[in-house]
Amino acid sequence: MALKSSPTKRRPTQPKRAIAMRVTILDPPPDVAMCLRSKDDDIVDRTVASGDVLSFDFTVRAQRVVGSKAPRLLGPFVYGPPAQRFVYIRIGTLTGQADSCWTRAAKIPLAGITWEMVGRAARGAGRLEARVDGRAKDGGPFCATVPLLDGGWRPVG
Repeated sequence: MALKSSPTKRRPTQPKRAIAMRVTILDPPPDVAMCLRSKDDDIVDRTVASGDVLSFDFTVRAQRVVGSKAPRLLGPFVYGPPAQRFVYIRIGTLTGQADSCWTRAAKIPLAGITWEMVGRAARGAGRLEARVDGRAKDGGPFCATVPLLDGGWRPVG
């Protein structure tokens, strides 16, 4: 009787490393509230946009996984399957802004983050930052999966 072999699962091999992250939203529509969405469905860092730049800071944990060159990102703000992780930004009524005409959410992809970037952020660059356009094609707040500007995530001081 032949034994069936199970598929090899990717297993973590090292402790997790904390990484400071920042999403910077360029030109968000004024007077619209935005916040991070946590896995507990909490409203985190709710801010009403002034029309200038708006930033959200949070921390993720990066973990090495056997068979993968990219870090596995984890934490209370991280959603999605390992190869397609993202963070949510809630907009308008989803933040508790009852008088808003907007009910939207934006997905900020975490793709493209490498161990080299994680190391640079840990050695003194401070954090990884991604910048996004705060407006959708209709002129309202950004929504759905948004493209990252300036080449995506990058270490900053």
